[in-house]
Amino acid sequence: MEKIKEFFKMDKFAEYIDVKLLEVSEGYAKAKMDIHEHHLNGVGIVQGGAIFTLADFAFAAASNSHGTVAVAINANISFVTSTTSGTLYAQARENSKNPKIATYTVDITDEEGNAIAIFQGMAYRKKMSVDSFMS
Repeated sequence: MEKIKEFFKMDKFAEYIDVKLLEVSEGYAKAKMDIHEHHLNGVGIVQGGAIFTLADFAFAAASNSHGTVAVAINANISFVTSTTSGTLYAQARENSKNPKIATYTVDITDEEGNAIAIFQGMAYRKKMSVDSFMS
């Protein structure tokens, strides 16, 4: 799993908005995002796109954890409540996987475990290995 962690260090957008991969194992990933002022929208709450990116990053790590390149073909998010500060966590869990398609649920919570959003994603599993992108 260290190889997967190294692979996701190449995600420039996640790095730009300060999303960190904490854990990854087959079919599972956990990421976090410390909330900063640049994550807030015009009404002072965490911007939905920032929450979506956190969830999408955890989804990507979980879906690529088997070593096969997987890319999103569908994703949706439901925002349960808003937040303005602290740390958000995203835990992605694999629901199903076959040679071409896999589905995941990502729970986004605050540091107290309160639900912030629920993300569901479907990934297409390509005929390429994650290793082929690492130098």
